[in-house]
Amino acid sequence: MSQEPEKEFRPVNQILGTQPSLGPIPADQVLPWTIIALTSYFIINGVFGGFFTDEFQKWLWTLLIAGWGMATWWILTGGRSWRFLSKFIGVPTWTRGFARYQSLLEVNHETKNRKKKRRDRRKRNKINTV
Repeated sequence: MSQEPEKEFRPVNQILGTQPSLGPIPADQVLPWTIIALTSYFIINGVFGGFFTDEFQKWLWTLLIAGWGMATWWILTGGRSWRFLSKFIGVPTWTRGFARYQSLLEVNHETKNRKKKRRDRRKRNKINTV
């Protein structure tokens, strides 16, 4: 009689198939968010730094603008980033045109052909005239 092998469950890694992340932040958003945060910092502290009287207002506006930029970027590129970002890939422009063939091995092939043609014509003329 046949004995059925004991069925054991295989351990499966729960992370397989998931998007990499750093805590709650998706990994593909880290670089854009860093750029947005640094840009907002330089805009507030560099360009508009003289308009604010104290440091609290500078940091408040920096955080507000950075948060707004990060939220906008996450909405646009969130789960399916290719749907938004693929709009900016340049499409090639196809045109009809005829390029003259230029050999890479012989650069002066046309002048060589012209010299041969002239020699052949001279020989023909000498034969015909004699």
